[in-house]
Amino acid sequence: MEKKNAWLSYKKREEKAVFALNEDYKKYLSASKTERLAVKNTIAEAEKQGFVNIETLIAEGKPVKPGDRIYAVWMKKTAALFVIGEEPLSAGMNILGAHIDSPRLDIKQVPLYEDKEFAYLDTHYYGGIKKYQWVALPLAMYGVIVKKDGTVVDVAIGDKPTDPVLVITDLLPHLGADQMKKDAGRIIEGEDLNVMIGSKPLEGEEKEAVKAQLLKYFKDVYDIEEDDFLSAELEVVPAGETRDLGMDRALVLGYGHDDRVCAYTSMRAILETASPKKTAVCLLTDKEEIGSVGATGAQSFFFENTVAEILNLMGETSNLAVRRALANSRMISSDVSAGFDPIYPGVNEPKNSAYLGHGICFNKFTGARGKSGSNDANAEYVAVIRKIMEDNKVAFQTSELGKVDQGGGGTIAYISAKYGMSVIDAGVPVLSMHAPWEAVSKADVYEAVKCYKAFLKDA
Repeated sequence: MEKKNAWLSYKKREEKAVFALNEDYKKYLSASKTERLAVKNTIAEAEKQGFVNIETLIAEGKPVKPGDRIYAVWMKKTAALFVIGEEPLSAGMNILGAHIDSPRLDIKQVPLYEDKEFAYLDTHYYGGIKKYQWVALPLAMYGVIVKKDGTVVDVAIGDKPTDPVLVITDLLPHLGADQMKKDAGRIIEGEDLNVMIGSKPLEGEEKEAVKAQLLKYFKDVYDIEEDDFLSAELEVVPAGETRDLGMDRALVLGYGHDDRVCAYTSMRAILETASPKKTAVCLLTDKEEIGSVGATGAQSFFFENTVAEILNLMGETSNLAVRRALANSRMISSDVSAGFDPIYPGVNEPKNSAYLGHGICFNKFTGARGKSGSNDANAEYVAVIRKIMEDNKVAFQTSELGKVDQGGGGTIAYISAKYGMSVIDAGVPVLSMHAPWEAVSKADVYEAVKCYKAFLKDA
């Protein structure tokens, strides 16, 4: 039951592979700061590996056969990759399910205003954040603005070396005595997370000249009017690239490890999977941080509908075939775990905690306190997973999310389990989870790919 550090098991050649993999991961994470970008970058990699859009197969009426590599996308914010196996789809699939949304600040629909010659955008925070962590640091803004004629305008500000950055200002400590008396949840109020975007007045304007200058900028650069914000999806995220952490470069510091580290490793696993017995799937969903709701969340019918479409291309048209395919499947809910932080040991029970550098972490259950809202994997399935890990020499560990009455959390596992499939959570341990900058171990990223590849091959 001893937890062993994975770094100690690597020979020079394998350690080199660990670092090489993480160089690729760092590029992916830096370029995938929104769910739209994560889908775009994932599909670009998939197409290089021969994956074909299911819409093309449907339009051409092409039958699906073992070995085919297929992808499906819905609303540009959720995606699924399939490698068709030798066994009938109704015999079940091996599924890796991760989410690609991360905590952030969303721009409101009526956001732009001026106050004392500063221009701001109002925001509404998304997901569980500590609001005070988002002030006084450089911020970037990504997303789309869709005009009334349907024209889609891409927005990306803050990450190129020549770009300006945005910021939410904070009160100086000299005047912060009253602020510091507040509890941490109210030091910064949600309505005060206003992003400063300008301060230069437009010459010749007597009223709200700074706002006028910004409206001119949006018109000149993006050809949009103020009311086009009504149909926009703009996300404020930390500015800056993913970086090595520590003088030994063993950790990675970046925005959005939760859960794009598992999305990336799941993607890598399926891209490197060929001719599986059971159909292999990588499912990347949106909206997990707010309950997996909506048309692009795990609670939508996107995945079920896609399975139905593939079965139809195989000549299986009954709803029963869909139900059998889902019920007979096995899934790893690829989501991160809370890494043990020795600065804050009191919230964890040490022998049931996840440690950075000790490999991928399995959570038999999540939920809160009395396992509320949990998927609780059955012992038979846990035994199957243990054997796969040991047979493939994957460094793994198990954990719970903190002490029993301390808190808790959830994943998409319980949603997929409703079909009757076997599901367990497994992901990379993270420090500073849900903060603007999170940390993971390069060894755990490497072991996650090994784990997911072994699962797709052997489960």
